[in-house]
Amino acid sequence: MSLEQYSADEKTRLAVERSFEIIGEALNRSYKIDPERIEGIPNYRRIISFRNILAHCYDTVEDSIVWGIIEESLPRLLSDLETLLKE
Repeated sequence: MSLEQYSADEKTRLAVERSFEIIGEALNRSYKIDPERIEGIPNYRRIISFRNILAHCYDTVEDSIVWGIIEESLPRLLSDLETLLKE
C-alpha cells in the first residue's frame, strides 16, 4: 500500500490510528506498573505522546506522519516488544 492508497482508505486509516492509540495506552499503563522494563523501549515517551495526539487532536493528524511512522518506526517497535514479551 502506498501513502496515496492509505490516505484514500478511511477504514484503514481509522484502524491504524486506533491501533497506535492502543499501543500507546498499553505502554503508558505498563510504564506505571514497571517503568524500568518499559524504559528498554526506545522512544516510549514519544509513542505515548503520539497516542495522546491521536486520541485528543485527531483532527490535526497528518496521514504522511502516520505513514512515516509505519514505514520507519513500527518495525523496530514490534521487534522491541517481541523481545520484551520474551523476557
